Amino acid sequence: MRAKAPRESLTTLTDLVLPGETNYLDNLFGGELLARMDRACSIAARRHSRRIVVTATVNHVAFTKSVPVGSVVTIEAKVSRAFKSSMEVYVDVWIEDRQSGEKTKVNEGIYTFVAVDETGKPVPIPQIEPETELEQKRYDGALRRKQLSLVLAGKMEPKNATELKALFTS
Repeated sequence: MRAKAPRESLTTLTDLVLPGETNYLDNLFGGELLARMDRACSIAARRHSRRIVVTATVNHVAFTKSVPVGSVVTIEAKVSRAFKSSMEVYVDVWIEDRQSGEKTKVNEGIYTFVAVDETGKPVPIPQIEPETELEQKRYDGALRRKQLSLVLAGKMEPKNATELKALFTS
């Protein structure tokens, strides 16, 4: 199975925020944005693995700016690292200024998907070979994030989280 570049899974969704998708402040509901992010990440994971994929975790979401009604929202997702059957997908969310067209990053998230067969059993997937500095940074951080999640879930002993421990020891 050949390794793939993150760009091969790149998924871009662009949509308009409509009044029925907003809260009392006329900003996009957080849950609506999460659903859009999950869809984009799901497509990216499917493109990478070419298998059925299921959302395993939403590891991180940062809402840094509100998304007003009428905004053009662009969601960009791509696989940042692949493990045996799971993959981390990093997603960035941008809005476009109506007048200037300038894009502002308003949100980001990290999702984990697992590739499965028709019976729901995990299946092996291709590895990732980062090409850019940002892709390498996200790739390197993925193992630490995975180890932290496993430790917090009680599925890994802290003493075995070597990449995570390396952050705190010399």
